[in-house]
Amino acid sequence: MPFGGLSIGELILIFAVLLLLFGPKRLPELAAGVGKGIRDFKRSLNGLDDRPLSPTGGHAAFPANPAPATTGPTPAAPADSAPVAAPPEQLLG
Repeated sequence: MPFGGLSIGELILIFAVLLLLFGPKRLPELAAGVGKGIRDFKRSLNGLDDRPLSPTGGHAAFPANPAPATTGPTPAAPADSAPVAAPPEQLLG
């Protein structure tokens, strides 16, 4: 059981079915595409994605606090609409 529980006979059968489905010319292209996809997936898991390199040779760090998006000025509330708390003397009565 070298490949996760698949025997040699099962691997040969799977290869024969793939050969019938895709043909001898298309099968190497398919295998190369699968290999490239696996490499890209592993690279993204390791954090080696397409971030630009810094001058020191490592990956440039993302900014810790990106600039907030500006959507425009917010309207100020009118001064007379602000709630005013009553003094404690009036509450105790």
